Amino acid sequence: MDAAEARARVSSMYGGTLLRLSFDGLELVSLTIRDNWRLDRCSFVGTDLRQATLDGAHLKMCDLRRADLRGASLRGSSLSGCDLRGVDLRNADLTGARLGSVNTGRADVGRTDVTGADLTGAVLIDIVADQVEGWPHQV
Repeated sequence: MDAAEARARVSSMYGGTLLRLSFDGLELVSLTIRDNWRLDRCSFVGTDLRQATLDGAHLKMCDLRRADLRGASLRGSSLSGCDLRGVDLRNADLTGARLGSVNTGRADVGRTDVTGADLTGAVLIDIVADQVEGWPHQV
């Protein structure tokens, strides 16, 4: 899938569910994914999502390793069981976001992991974090 097709897939105002799609390495700067979208097991490894708007989106067991989400808005979004290792969330707005686990019955998957995530300048007001691994101690 290329960047144009990716943007077309999520541009519907009606929303829906995207299951097991790969957006790996795409340049999706300023992409908007509306709150009526559910992304299940999608991959965004190394994807450029600077200034993206993911307000209210539901991401379940998505792989966002090393994604660039600088300045992105994730207000009220839900990231359950997502891999956020090494993600760049500098100056991102996570107000009211929920970072939580998903019970998969397997110890090696299903918990949100933020190990090595850069949260410098991120807005973390009213964030809810359940069973998250790698959460920085200073937050």
